[in-house]
Amino acid sequence: MKKLTLLFISSVLALGTAACQQPAKTSADAPNNPATDVNQVQAPNAGSTEAAKEDAQSQIRRDQLNNDIRAREQRNNIANNGAATNRAAGDLASQVRSKLEANIPNGALAVKGEENGKVTVTGTVPKKAQLAKIEPLAKEIKGVTNVVVNAKATE
Repeated sequence: MKKLTLLFISSVLALGTAACQQPAKTSADAPNNPATDVNQVQAPNAGSTEAAKEDAQSQIRRDQLNNDIRAREQRNNIANNGAATNRAAGDLASQVRSKLEANIPNGALAVKGEENGKVTVTGTVPKKAQLAKIEPLAKEIKGVTNVVVNAKATE
């Protein structure tokens, strides 16, 4: 038993000695990478922000949102045996928000779903013509029965 204990202790010491041969690494040894330095993080430039804005308003993005709405309606029809009025308020609000985002560019709108298919839209849109499109677009979503528009046009 003494030989086994001696072997165990000597192997632990040998392993510890080998591990200590590596020099200690500190933050001073770390590379100075501006992309990961918290104090040097740069804001996105105007070009990348404009590109992201254009992508959000592209026809492809509109098609994606409309396909998403269609898929949600199909899932709801299957789950509720085709009853469009049995919709969760949050689901209605999400679909109306997607519909408005796809069809009203540069709008800053918020949608709140309520009981019995009522949705309330608040925020701003750039033009009065876009303001008039809110209610008809929202009513295109199955289950929306009443739309309260508290949005304003900045025009």
